[in-house]
Amino acid sequence: MRMKGKNVLLCVSGGIAVYKAVALVSKLTQAGANVKVIMTDSAKKFVTPLTFQVMSKNDVYFDTFDEKESSVIAHIDLADWADLIIIAPATANVIGKLANGIADDMLTTTYFAATCPVWVAPAMNVHMYDHPAVKRNISRLSEDGCSFIEPSEGYLACGYVGKGRLEEPEKITQLVIEYFESEARK
Repeated sequence: MRMKGKNVLLCVSGGIAVYKAVALVSKLTQAGANVKVIMTDSAKKFVTPLTFQVMSKNDVYFDTFDEKESSVIAHIDLADWADLIIIAPATANVIGKLANGIADDMLTTTYFAATCPVWVAPAMNVHMYDHPAVKRNISRLSEDGCSFIEPSEGYLACGYVGKGRLEEPEKITQLVIEYFESEARK
C-alpha cells in the first residue's frame, strides 16, 4: 500500500486506449491510492462508467450538471480533493481544449479548477501526435505547468506503427508511486 491516503483523479478522454485506463485504475488502487474517475462522452463510447466504478469503488463523473452531492459543486470538489490529476488517455481534442482555455465538460472544468499537479498522457495516431497544432498545444500545457507522460512507440490501433501508444499502466503507476515517495521526503 505504497500510496495509502493519496487521492488520484483519473480523467479519461475518448480513444481506444481507454481500455488501458481501466487497468491503470486497478493498478493505482492495488497500490493503495484512492482513485476517482472523470470520463468524457467519447470515453463512454469505449468503456462504460460502471467498469470504472467497479474498479475504483467510487462514483464516476461525466456530467458537469449531475451533482452527486448537493452540498458541493462536483467539479470544484473533485479538483480540491485530488492530490494528483492524470489525464489518460489524453486525446488531441482534450489536449487542444485544455491548451486553449475551453471548459465545456466535466474533465475540462475540473482541470481549470485544479491547483494540484496535472499529468497528461497522450494517446493517438502517430501522425496526429506529430501534427504541429498538437505539438503546439502540448508545449503550451507544459508551459502552464502540466507534466507529460510520453506515449510509447509500437503498433497502434489504426494499424500504423509509431509513437502514440498510451504508456503502460504499470509504468504510469510506478511513476505515481515514485512521485508520492519523493514528495514525502520533502
